[in-house]
Amino acid sequence: MTEPRTRALLAVSATALAGLLAACGGGGGGGSSSPATTPPPAQKSTAPAGATRVTADLADFRITLSRQTYAPGTYTFVATNTGHHEHALEVEGQGSENRSSTVSPGRSTTLTVTLKDGKYQIYCPIDGHKDLGMKTQITVAGAPVNTSGTTPTAPASPAPSTSPGNGY
Repeated sequence: MTEPRTRALLAVSATALAGLLAACGGGGGGGSSSPATTPPPAQKSTAPAGATRVTADLADFRITLSRQTYAPGTYTFVATNTGHHEHALEVEGQGSENRSSTVSPGRSTTLTVTLKDGKYQIYCPIDGHKDLGMKTQITVAGAPVNTSGTTPTAPASPAPSTSPGNGY
């Protein structure tokens, strides 16, 4: 007479397992607006107090910055991946090297760096992307940026090229 008891135990176990899978979203159903297939929204972020915000559009395969002139100071680069491949942002120069996290298409990340006078390379450090044109260069010069994110006077050197970042 243990067979009905075993069947009952199996039925209860199967029901509990089905409930657990449903609660975890384990169903592979074919709804058209499934959260698992919808890309997450871009991350909204703001620069820390005293940092100047710069947007960086990371496309396949170029970088476009919202700002062309830079004075010494702290900058928060908000890098948005508008391409179809994973990207990241690296700022290298004057003895420093700073890298953002890798970001999926449609997502954003931030990178806060303090820039001193001199030249900096800005590029995507994902393998091969820099060689495909995901690079640009900036020159930092002039009066330091104040806490409102503006420079009190114009930079001492001419502004760098306004190319979209398809090389140096």
